[in-house]
Amino acid sequence: MDRPPGLSVRLKLTLSYAGFVMLAGTLLLVAVLVFYLYYLPAGWINASGNFWIDRRLLLRSFAPFMAAVLVFLMVFGLVGGWFLAGRMLAPLTRITAAARLAANGSLSHRIRLAGAADEFRELADTFDTMLARLQAHVAENQRFAANASHELRTPLAITRTMLEVARTDPPDDLIERLHTVNTRAIDLTEALLLLSRADQRAFTPEPVDLSLLAEEATETLLPFAEKLGITLDTAGEPTPTTGSHALLLQLTTNLVHNAIVHNRPGGTAWTTTRRHPDSVTLTVENTGETLGPAIVATLVEPFRRGSERIRTDHSGVGLGLAIADSITRAHAGALTLTARPGGGLRVSVRLPAR
Repeated sequence: MDRPPGLSVRLKLTLSYAGFVMLAGTLLLVAVLVFYLYYLPAGWINASGNFWIDRRLLLRSFAPFMAAVLVFLMVFGLVGGWFLAGRMLAPLTRITAAARLAANGSLSHRIRLAGAADEFRELADTFDTMLARLQAHVAENQRFAANASHELRTPLAITRTMLEVARTDPPDDLIERLHTVNTRAIDLTEALLLLSRADQRAFTPEPVDLSLLAEEATETLLPFAEKLGITLDTAGEPTPTTGSHALLLQLTTNLVHNAIVHNRPGGTAWTTTRRHPDSVTLTVENTGETLGPAIVATLVEPFRRGSERIRTDHSGVGLGLAIADSITRAHAGALTLTARPGGGLRVSVRLPAR
């Protein structure tokens, strides 16, 4: 943004300090002069008692002295104010330099301003925190872009290979295979669009009951669960909140679908809702393999299914928990993953109550 040139903050502070010193000195000299002119007799005898001094003579003698003192105060205020302003603004210079580096794309540096807490150090600490979050966000976006490119390239590469083979020896099920690969690519694209929509919070808040969404998601996925031999159990109480009905339904469906897919044969998936004084919770947990804390901590990252989790034909595109986490954050909530002691995963979503 182009701005007209102006005085620096240091020069402004210097002039302010000097002006204040001169004003204080002028008031002091005027007070002394008024005292001599109005609170002493019309004339007084000097120390030897030989002659009288008139007020006009006093004024003529005092004026040069007052001018000299004011010149001294002005020089003193300018020089002292310049060094004092420079010392006071030194932290701001470091913050400005860090901001310039950040504007040029460098997010790895930190100010780390030492000393006791004051306004400048609070600003520096806040700036360091912002840089750390930006660096983490950029790194996350870079990983997401790389993973998304890889996931999108896979079905395209498979399609190209199948078409090249079909030129010489077309298989009987070519159309079915191409349909399967194309469907997976479409599902991945729609999931990416949904994730982008949740991150942008592009929705109109409305009253929503998580318990009703849990029942709807369970009924929708019941045939799929029965096909895999998974038992679904839904219980709880009304949990009114505010948000997007479509996004929260997608969140609930993703969690239940995840609990079905990553389950053991003959296992169970539980969906419960609870209401608290100022919040509501939706909890989805399942039986399954034992998960370590390191794996659980990475499951909300896009395209992360966990190294120990087997990818099947029903495992989706690896964005289920990432979308659920993004939707939760868009609704000012928190998503928590916990490994169950007996195996499986517990996912808890806490949202503000309506």
